[in-house]
Parts: sequence; structure tokens; C-alpha cells
Amino acid sequence: MTTARDHRRVAAIDCGTNSLRLLVADVYPETGRLVDLHRRMEIVRLGQGVDATGKLAPEALARTFAMLTEYAKTIRDSGARSVRLVATSATRDASNAHEFTAGVRQILGIDPEVVSGADEAYLSFSGATAELLAGASSAGRPEPPFLVVDIGGGSTEFVLGGQAENGRPEPSLSAISVDIGCVRLTERHMHDDPPTRAQIDAAAADIDAALATVTGAIRVADARTLVGLAGSVTTVTAIALGLTTYDADRTHHAKISSDLVHEVTASLLAKNHEERASNPVIHPGRVDVIGAGALILDRIMHKFGFAEVVASEHDILDGIAWSMVPRGDGARDGD
Repeated sequence: MTTARDHRRVAAIDCGTNSLRLLVADVYPETGRLVDLHRRMEIVRLGQGVDATGKLAPEALARTFAMLTEYAKTIRDSGARSVRLVATSATRDASNAHEFTAGVRQILGIDPEVVSGADEAYLSFSGATAELLAGASSAGRPEPPFLVVDIGGGSTEFVLGGQAENGRPEPSLSAISVDIGCVRLTERHMHDDPPTRAQIDAAAADIDAALATVTGAIRVADARTLVGLAGSVTTVTAIALGLTTYDADRTHHAKISSDLVHEVTASLLAKNHEERASNPVIHPGRVDVIGAGALILDRIMHKFGFAEVVASEHDILDGIAWSMVPRGDGARDGD
């Protein structure tokens, strides 16, 4: 019987280019369960202007630090014993990343970890596939190998793998991070609202060039299932499902065809800000960048020939949580 002492309470923070997210969870190493206590997301747009200026904007840092202060209180109140903050594309690219580091240290008492694209990809794969790998032999389950695609604000990570060992991904994975993301492409190309055909074509050309790099680095053709992560994918999934309110239980592990992804993408790119904002499943902070995010997913499916995508609500946050408690280490709360 599993008892309260068979777990460790951890807090994982994912600080991306567009969003800031927190997961406080109880992790049960012996049984492979991760039980949410708090899972939340805010759009802070830390990467605002980084592609053009090379620096984190003062107002973006202020928004991020204000929300981290709220997260710190939640973490303290929860009694989490381990905390890890992973910072991704925006802080990799910024010349003033030291300002971000100093602020995080003051608020949380830890240093942020500015991980490489490959490490980010591994964490995303680990979080997204733990359930899929555990049930890979079950009827109707998506089949490995998986190509996990994490579409972020500044970059997109691709990781291929899927052999299971006690429900955990194999340590040998093929991964690459490329500089295409919903914020980066919007700021670089989509200056009109809605974007012009020429602007969409320019963004698509950037995406296709990045995908050519991906095919040179990993054996995409070996993948049997495409798994899509993060807000662009789950938002497109919610729209494709016809949801009137966002429901993570409905989007998690939903399968969406390439034709439907293409249809949703075309619709989003044809709408202006007000029309997109009227859809209640699109987070207000994602309204201006969802067209570019959908386009990335659409081009991935078209170029790589995937007939469907499996959406996952579990991603790098879950991977960060698992990284603090390796399975089978016998960890106990309070160690």
C-alpha cells in the first residue's frame, strides 16, 4: 500500500519565451505516479523583443518577477522540498540574462537553470511520454517510437525515442532545438492583422528551412507517432475539438488529423485579433501569436507526412518534476 511517506513533494517551474508555468506535485518513485497539487500558467512574454534587441526588456522582467513572487508563496505554503526552475529560449538568447538570474535568486533562493535545447527536449520528452510508454502495449495506445515536438515562443524542440524500460524513456534519444517559435515568427514576419499572404509565406519559409535542419539531425522517418506539446498545440486541439471552454481533460491525448490542423491554421491566420480573441479557448496572452504557432504545427505535419498528432497536456513541467526524483531512488519527503 502506498503511504504519504512514499513520495516527494516537488515544485517545477518552466520559464519560457511566452509563458511562465508552475507545477507542484507529489511524485511517487516506486509506482511511477505524479499527482498534481497546483498547476498554473501565466503569459508573461519574457522574450518580448529579444529576437530584435538581444536583451530582456525591463517590463518583461518586471512581469516575470511579479508572477514568480506569487509562485514562491504557493511553493512555501505547499511544503515542497525540492524546487527547480528551467529557463529556455529567451534567456539563452539574451545578453542581460544575469539580471534574470539575480532576480530569480532573490525571489526563490535558487539559480535558474538555462538549459540547452537538447536538455529542454529531453525534459519535454520525459514528461510527455511517461504515460504513453507505460501503456505502449495497450490496445489503441499511440505506438513508439515517438517524435515529440514542443512548440515554444522562441524555439521548437524535436526529440525522437520511445523504447520503454519500466515505463520510463530510454536514455538514448535523438534531439534538436531550432529557432522557430510562435513569438519569434510573429515578431519577425506577421506585422499585419491578419497577416498578409506574403508574411505567412515568409514565416512558412523560415519553418521549412528549420525542418530541413531537423531531418539532417534525427531520423524523423522512424517515428510512428507525432506527439505535440505546449500551448500552441493544445489550443489548436481545443479549437479542432469544437470546445466552447478550455478543458485539459478533453485535449490531453486527443488525436487530431492533419487535415483538421490545416483547416484550423488557415482559419486562425485569416482572422484579426478581435475575431481570435472572441474564441474562449484561446488564452488572452496567446491571441496575437496563435496563428504562427498553428502554422508551425501545420508545416511539421505536412513536411514530415504525419496523418495525425497526439496532443499532450504533460510536457516539460512534468519532466522537470520527474528529474528531481529519479524513479526507484527510494526518495522520501523530507530527505
